[in-house]
Order: sequence, then structure tokens, then C-alpha cells
Amino acid sequence: MSVLRLAIPSPLRRYFDYLPPPGLAAADLARLAPGIRLRVPFGRREVTGYLLEVRGDSDAPEGSLKPALELLDDQSLLSPELFDLCEWAAAYYHHPPGEVFQAAFPRRLREGKAPLPAGERAYRLTTRGRGLAPDALARSPRQAQAVALLRGAAAVAATALKDAGVNSSVLRSLRDKDLVQECHLDAPPTPPTARPGLAPNREQAAAIAAVQAAAGAFSCHLLEGVTGSGKTEVYLQLIADCIGRGQAALVLIPEIGLTPQTVARFESRFDTTIAVLHSGLSDAQRYQAWEHARTGRAPIVIGTRSAVFTPLQNLGLVIVDEEHDSSFKQQDGFRYSARDVAIKRAQLNDCPVLLGSATPSLESIHNAELGRYAHHPLTQRAGGSELPTIRVLDVRKQALQAGLSDALIAQLEATLGAGKQALLFLNRRGYAPTLQCHDCGWVAQCTACDARLTVHRRRRALRCHHCGAGHPLTQRCPHCHSNQLLTAGLGTEQSDDFLRARFPHFRVHRVDSDSMSGRDAMQSLVDDINRGEPCILLGTQMLTKGHHFPGVSLVAVIDADAMLFSADFRGEERMAQLLTQVAGRAGRAGTRGEVLLQTHYPDHPAVVALLAHDYAAHARRLLAQRRERGLPPVGQMLVLRTDCPDAAWGEQFLAQLRRAAERRLPAGVHLIGPLPSPMPRRAGRFRSQLLVGAPARPQAQAAAGVLVEAAQGLPVKHSLNWSIDIDPQDIF
Repeated sequence: MSVLRLAIPSPLRRYFDYLPPPGLAAADLARLAPGIRLRVPFGRREVTGYLLEVRGDSDAPEGSLKPALELLDDQSLLSPELFDLCEWAAAYYHHPPGEVFQAAFPRRLREGKAPLPAGERAYRLTTRGRGLAPDALARSPRQAQAVALLRGAAAVAATALKDAGVNSSVLRSLRDKDLVQECHLDAPPTPPTARPGLAPNREQAAAIAAVQAAAGAFSCHLLEGVTGSGKTEVYLQLIADCIGRGQAALVLIPEIGLTPQTVARFESRFDTTIAVLHSGLSDAQRYQAWEHARTGRAPIVIGTRSAVFTPLQNLGLVIVDEEHDSSFKQQDGFRYSARDVAIKRAQLNDCPVLLGSATPSLESIHNAELGRYAHHPLTQRAGGSELPTIRVLDVRKQALQAGLSDALIAQLEATLGAGKQALLFLNRRGYAPTLQCHDCGWVAQCTACDARLTVHRRRRALRCHHCGAGHPLTQRCPHCHSNQLLTAGLGTEQSDDFLRARFPHFRVHRVDSDSMSGRDAMQSLVDDINRGEPCILLGTQMLTKGHHFPGVSLVAVIDADAMLFSADFRGEERMAQLLTQVAGRAGRAGTRGEVLLQTHYPDHPAVVALLAHDYAAHARRLLAQRRERGLPPVGQMLVLRTDCPDAAWGEQFLAQLRRAAERRLPAGVHLIGPLPSPMPRRAGRFRSQLLVGAPARPQAQAAAGVLVEAAQGLPVKHSLNWSIDIDPQDIF
């Protein structure tokens, strides 16, 4: 008897056995490869499963196995290395394997649909369309135009038709009339070529040579370069070398906002198809990019977190830009770190991986110190630019207008008057974080979260920044009916209003998730800024992640104090990274920039480190403190979390779990909790957590296995969800 072992997308951390589909010949069964998709019955549904292996037996009771319904692929769409990566990720993150394998496929294939033919989507006339009279579509000029374009060729690419003004609705109408049909142009891809790059300096050349020398074998490299040191040029030259050897390169970036400028720079250097993958694309666009990567038409893939699972032919180089960024960690569902998965992928593909950052994570610094990573420092800015001067503005006892001191306002006037640009950083969107009644003290609270509602004055709304709930902006206190409602605190909208009134002759660009909601909003902003006209950029951390604004000579942090204190042990590391990245936006095009830091705590260690341009030394001091306390990256942590409609249920479940597992945990593993999450209630559900600390990774993995096994054996109340987070980025 032959049995198919499948990974099925479900919350269950196990595999499922099925009989082969009826009528499948023995010869065909022998050719089934891991990763092939099958349509199978699962409960009352039909789902797409992913083949792991063909076995000779099953642990299921005799006669209980159901046959698969249909074989969806003739061959696996996953390479052996990518299949192994999915198996590794399911085991390491203790996540249901079906959901992990599902992450490697675009939506079309997850839904069980057939892959589209290779090549570019195109249209051609049907037999009826070719016999159409010239004036048959006189009353539909757009349709007549499309037919005329198609008459002169066997087929025309969809992109060419779009450029000629023929949109999808016109083509859909013609297809409904059986005048045109969709097809694909399967022209062979042209060999990729690279244009010459800039001449690297000594440090860049050393990094490039080291990674090139490691080609063909796994190695991990940390490129630690100050902001503006030319890390991207190092990436470009390494990719040129990679595709010159006939191999593919995978580049991960942390945010969608970085995609347009990154892609533009790559397209200016390489004559080849570049596959771009991020959440802002339509399903069709994502599928096309995925297919181009899988078939080798796109030897370069640029994408955000989920792109780490994209299939590529003959992968030869992996790059993770801004490797420290927390956006690489998936915070819900399949909780994986794209940086760590990328390193494992490079290992499975026997190729080098390069991690780049001006502010490396303590994990990467620790690995470099242990010799696991080769360390390549870039200490000088490229092109002769100098690092900016940094000054602290002590705002104690100073009058502030929308968060801005008189000294900062004066510096803004001087910068704009000199025809330069200024960037102001305030990591808090909205008008104000609190609305309070002056008479009775009432504060606007979210009814679904333990959080205050943020005032958005322009939208006349109160919004929760945790669950997304919105309410009209009230004019009277709901408790005492007073109209003496005051806003407390500062947000980008409030500073924006002040700056527009104070500098009416200069443009003010607010950059936060409220103002940058359109798909092309960030690219339009970058194009506008790079025209060089004097202006003010005001925004949140969306502005700090690798953007290159050559005209910005002044950078100011309006409220550094909001980042200086955190209950999370990673708080000071993240604050130092963020301040350093913000400061790095100044003076990137020759003229030396200036950074102003408004704070009530000028002697804080992170502020002092920033003044000295010494993130590296500060990070290593933080690493020494972690080492003394046994915290990551020296020790290891994981978190068990629950969310449910009753606060007591979650804590009871975690207490039961602790009792069931504690005696079986490896030596050195300790538990903290159960205890409520820092925000106990979110979106109407109560959250609790159990923290697990271990001296090293083997003990942490063993503890995770014990806890998951115990949790799966406990009774679970209706609507209680539990999850495990390996290497969590947010603890408190």
C-alpha cells in the first residue's frame, strides 16, 4: 500500500496521510516529488495539500484513510532546498507545517489553480475577431482601437496595449464578445547584463572581495557601515558578479516604502527582469513576479519579509538590507524572522549571505564577535561626504510651540532661507494622543483595548492605533457634558499645522501611515523631495529606513524623550538604532549636515553615544549588559501567548501548561508567569503570556517542544487561542 503524507494548512501541528488519487498509475506515483500539490478532502472542505513523501504505511487506523481527490502538479514547484527550508522553519518555529508550506506559494496556487503558462501575458484576435468588418465597432472607438492594434500582429503584450491606452475593461468587453483571447508570449529571456558601477573605496573593495571569494559555499557576512557609506553599491557589485556567474540573487528590504527607490537603482544598473514582491501588489502581480523568479526569467528578486520563501533557480547570493529592522519579524500567525530564515536558506543553497546595516542588531554583533559572521566595517561616507554634526537642545524650562523650541525654529528659518531641506522626526502620528475633559477629568478610551484614543483633528475623529476602531470627535464630555475638552501630548498632525502656519512660503510634507496610504504615495514624495526645492519633511520612522534625500541638510528629533525609556529589554537598543538612522539622513550629498536632538535628558547614555557617532561602542556596551543578565542574544527566549474573551481563561490555561511541563524542561530553563501582556486587552480580547528563558538555543528548542506538546494535550475553552513565539522581538 502506498500512502501520501501531506502538509495541510490548518492550526494542527502535524502531518496527514491520504491514499493516492483514484486511477493514479504506479509509475506516476513513483515520480511524485516532495512539494507537489494535491486537492484533498479535509473535514467538510476541499483544500490544497503539499506532498512530503510517499510512504509504505501509516499510523492511522486501518480503513480510515481517505483518497486524495486530484493531483495538481506534474512536478514540484519547489526546489529541494526550498522544500527543506519549509520543513526546517516548521520545526524551528514549532508552527503548523501546512501553514509554513502555504507561505511559499502565491494565492493562485494556494487555491489549487493551475500555474499560468510561462511568458508575458498577451492578447490576440479570435477567428471571429479576424473576420470582423472594419466599421463593426464604430460606436466603440476604444474597442476598435484595440482590434486595430491586434490585427497587425500574431499577439500583443498586455503591457504594450496598456501603454497604447487600451485598458483591462476594453479587453474584457472584447473577450466577452469572443473577439479576443488571452495568450502568453514565451520569448526566451535575454542574458542579464550589468553596467559598470562606481569605483569602490578601500573598505568597500575589501568587503566585495571577501564575499566574492566565498561564492559557492555558505558563509555569513556582516556589513556594518555608517549611514551613507555606500552599502548599496557593495550590494550592486556583488549581484553583478553573481548574475555574471549565471546565478540568482535574493535581496530583502524591511519596508514597502523602500521598494521604489531600491528597484529604480537596480533597474538603472542591470539589464534584466527584476521580480518585486511585497504586500502592496495585487495577487496577479505577485503571482507573475513569483513565476518569473521560479522559472529563472528574473535572476534578481527584491522583496519584503515574505519574499524569503520565493523560489529561485540556482540561488547564488542572499542580501538582507537594514538587517536590524524589526519589520523582518512576522508578529502574528506564522511568527518567523525573515533575516534568520534567509541565513538558513543561504546555508541550504551553499551560498553567501550578506547582512547590511549602519546599526546592526546585537544578535549579529554577537555572532560576529564569536567568529560565526565575517565582519566588514565601512567607517567613512562614500563620495567624500562627512558625517553630520550633532547638537543636543536641552529643552528643560524652554517654551515649546507644537513641540518645537525657539532654537529649532530659528535653525529651520536659516536652513530654508539657504535653499536647503529639513527633516523633522516625531514618532507619533495623529494630532494628540489624549483627549481629556478639563472639568471632570474624563479621558477618551478605546472600548475594545486598554488604550487611549488618539485625536485626528483633520478627520474629526478619535482612533485607536491598536485595533483600528474609530469614533467621531466629540464636542462635549460624555460624563459631565462640559465643552472644556483639552488635547494632551503631541502628534505629527499638530506639528504639521504649526509648521504650515509658521512657514507659509515653503512646502511641508507630512510622512506617516495616515498621509502615505496610496500605493505610489512614497515614490511620489521621493520624486518631489529630490527636485531639491527647500521644504520641510515631518514624519515618523517611515522616514528613517534607508531613504536617500540628498537635499536634506538639517535633521531634528522633536521629542527624543519618547524613545529613551522602555519596559522591554530591547528598548535602548532600538532607540539607539532609530536615533542613529534618523541622524544619518542629514548631509548625504557633499554639504555637511547638522542634527539637533531635543531632550530633557542630555546626559542619557544613548544620547551621549549618538553625539560621538559611536553606535558600535554603545551597542557593545549593551551586549555586555545582556551577557551579564543572560538575555538574548547570549541567552535565548520564547513566549507562549493566549488571547480569549475572558481574562481568567488565558491565565488558567498558561498556569495549567506550566504545571504540566515544568518538571520535564531541560536544566537551566526558567519560566516567568503566567502574567497579563503589557496591554492586557486588545480588540476586545484579553492577552496573557508565559515567558521562557534558556541558557542556549538547544535548551530553548527542547523547552519549546515540551511546551507545545503539553499545550496540545490540554483542554481549550471555546475561542481561546494560544501561540508560541520563538526568538520574540516584543516581550513587554
